[in-house]
Amino acid sequence: MPDLRLELRSEEIPARMQRKAAGDLKKLVTDALVEAGLTYEGAREYWTPRRLTLDVRGVDARSKDVVEERKGPRTDAPPKAIEGFLRGAGLASIDAASVQSDPKKGDFYVATIRKPGRPAEEIIAEAMPKILRDFPWPKSMRWGPASAAPGSLRWVRPLQSILCTFGPETEEPVVVDFEVGGIRASNLTAGHRFHAPAPFKVRRFDDYAAGLEKAFVVLDAERRKDIIRHDAENLAFARGLEVVPDEGLLEEVSGLVEWPVTLMGAFEEEFLQIPPEVIQLTIKANQKCFVTRPQGGGQTSTLSNDFLLVSNIAASDGGSDIARGNGKVVRARLSDALYFWETDQAALPDVASLRPSADKLGLDLAKPLDQRMAKLDALGVTFHAKLGTQGQRVARIAALAETIAATVYPDGAELDGETVSAEALKLHVKRAALLAKADLTTEAVGEFPELQGLMGRYYAALQGEHPSVQAAIEDHYKPLGPGDQVPADPVAICVSLADKLDMLVGFWAIDEKPTGSKDPYALRRAALGVIRVVLENGLTLRLGSMTPAGDLLAFFHDRLKVQLRDSGARHDLVDAVLSGGAETDAAISLLVREIRQPQNDDLLDVTRRVEALGSFLATEDGKNLLAGYRRTANILAAEEKKGTAIAATVDAALLTQAEETALFAAIGTAETTLSQALQTADYERAMAGLALLRAPVDAFFDEVLVNAEDDAVRANRLALLARIRSACARVADFSRIAG
Repeated sequence: MPDLRLELRSEEIPARMQRKAAGDLKKLVTDALVEAGLTYEGAREYWTPRRLTLDVRGVDARSKDVVEERKGPRTDAPPKAIEGFLRGAGLASIDAASVQSDPKKGDFYVATIRKPGRPAEEIIAEAMPKILRDFPWPKSMRWGPASAAPGSLRWVRPLQSILCTFGPETEEPVVVDFEVGGIRASNLTAGHRFHAPAPFKVRRFDDYAAGLEKAFVVLDAERRKDIIRHDAENLAFARGLEVVPDEGLLEEVSGLVEWPVTLMGAFEEEFLQIPPEVIQLTIKANQKCFVTRPQGGGQTSTLSNDFLLVSNIAASDGGSDIARGNGKVVRARLSDALYFWETDQAALPDVASLRPSADKLGLDLAKPLDQRMAKLDALGVTFHAKLGTQGQRVARIAALAETIAATVYPDGAELDGETVSAEALKLHVKRAALLAKADLTTEAVGEFPELQGLMGRYYAALQGEHPSVQAAIEDHYKPLGPGDQVPADPVAICVSLADKLDMLVGFWAIDEKPTGSKDPYALRRAALGVIRVVLENGLTLRLGSMTPAGDLLAFFHDRLKVQLRDSGARHDLVDAVLSGGAETDAAISLLVREIRQPQNDDLLDVTRRVEALGSFLATEDGKNLLAGYRRTANILAAEEKKGTAIAATVDAALLTQAEETALFAAIGTAETTLSQALQTADYERAMAGLALLRAPVDAFFDEVLVNAEDDAVRANRLALLARIRSACARVADFSRIAG
């Protein structure tokens, strides 16, 4: 079957756009083929900095003939209706239509419309100009003299040629003839713009790919990445080094070159005093180069002063001049980074004017990072017009972090291998919170905002802060995404929670809540961050006292549902737990009223109940008790609707059958077990308490008539059922459980 080969060659396409553009081209072309009635066996897209390529295999040579019957008006319809029918069906006269009869509707006209199939190349030639003119580039441009004309072609960069051929691999393909923007499709392409710019003819796709390879173009982006990775690793290994992995940079660099040539450059060792993250980011951002480190050192290893760059040409001198030129630029950029690093460690020139801010926040102006925090406050940098300055926010975070520390760690905690008291912990937490945003005014973060937190940690270490304070300054932003680790150090945990809760409470207070389509302040991420920090560290934290807005707690519940479902929990169990855990019946005993209630503002507690409930319902006892609960709830609902009397308590003297006596005893035992288990949040034991009801409930429904003729007996038995419902509701709303 025939194949379609398409190449759009232009000036350099930005690397960040290439992969998506190639995918868009594949979708647009294949959708057009299918819409026109053509099928195909497979399609694959390719991209380089200067071309988008599509290889579509096994395309139908022509579309199928189509026969369509179109129903028209009745034969006695007005002339205008018949004329409209003829125009729509493309018939010259009514004689070309047939007449069909319907027993109910009478005789009506039917037009048989035959659409003959079309050659595939004709369909492609018709579709391509529109695809190219409407191509969804994020940014595009016009160029040349034609750009002044209305409706001239727009492309991401000036389009230079279009290759479009169609035909089987065994025969000479035809050129699909179309023109767009003054460029006519052909069977010609060109190779590397420096090494092989002369055009060459394309017949089969294999010829095309091989021809490009000879012309210094590696068509497959994944192969270019493999070449860069392999050559970089070999160059580094030869010098006893290893490449610091950076998949994002590898993806970007592979989109900058058609003929990748990996080279090694170097910079002076004096620059290695700069933090490795700053060196890596400086070289990456400015020169798109990879950094190296000694072999076997892992992530904790210091960097080497050798770096790797990727050239787009095979230079006659082996790349020496290219490497040397890149080295000069790298050294200049690292000189700037060294200046930032050293400046941030020095005292600020206006330090004396910062005394009011320092006194207000309790900062030590003898220390550079404290000076930066005082500067942030003194500048009055606005956090949000309705929520005050960054300095005011830091003060709020510090106060909230101390409260969280006292709540979560009332007996102190272990910091850096040492057990500290609750008061000492609060001091460390306050110190970390006060310095957490200090690096926002540093030179390094001003140049590289993505280093906020990390630079604060470095500067905190230089001025001798406690290791837990150092860690908290960096980690309080975490987690930044689903794959990011959560803080594990108690100080970092407290500051991280305070930072996120301050955001949520503040924006809720000014009614800046997320909507279905907008979340400009990343409040969903903040809520998920709180949830992950709490759950992954096993923390008991009552959010109700820290999130006064009721709908904010509901927002946390929605995010918790997402988190638990992503972890494999059933959605109905999450709903059941969040809806349950409260007294629902006046017949519940005094003992049960006095026990600890499960709290829905305690996210860890909710999660444990969901897990325990899921495990319980997976057992036979759980399945059968759920069935018994439903029968109980249905009977009670029906009788309550009718206004049937239900006793306030169960009267043991009215229990006449062995099965109801046994159920009464089982409920008492279950309530006691449930009470003790809930008091210690032992939900596995709580479920075991509910399991005690399974057999007595089954026997009760098999042998006992609930709606007895005697009013007192009936009311007593209904009260017994109400006790079952109340016992189950202690942990979850069983009515919300599916299945």
